[in-house]
Amino acid sequence: MQKRSLPLLAAVALALGTAAAFAHAFLDRASPAVGSTTHGSPPEVRIWLTQGVEPAFSTIEVTDASGKRVDKGNASVDPNDNKQLTVSLPNLPPGTYKVTWRVTSVDTHQTSGNFTFKVEP
Repeated sequence: MQKRSLPLLAAVALALGTAAAFAHAFLDRASPAVGSTTHGSPPEVRIWLTQGVEPAFSTIEVTDASGKRVDKGNASVDPNDNKQLTVSLPNLPPGTYKVTWRVTSVDTHQTSGNFTFKVEP
């Protein structure tokens, strides 16, 4: 192998490794926003991810401060945008709520995370 080829091969390997590192679905934004306070109960929690997800292997749950699940159990991936995951909420009383999401991206990588938001009257 020529010495001039080694830097080129190293650059290609680095680029491929970097691309693989970004091949996971991570939280991009949420509504209600991460760490936010809402005035009144939101009708749903919607998250946007950095990559499309597989509906059959992706979920989102909302729990109250005691850990009791409070969402309506109807988590779904938006049929028009597989980067959006939504779950409906009943009328929530004031308090702090935790959103936990677990997804499998379209390239089969699994990721998860959580955040909180507050509801005030």
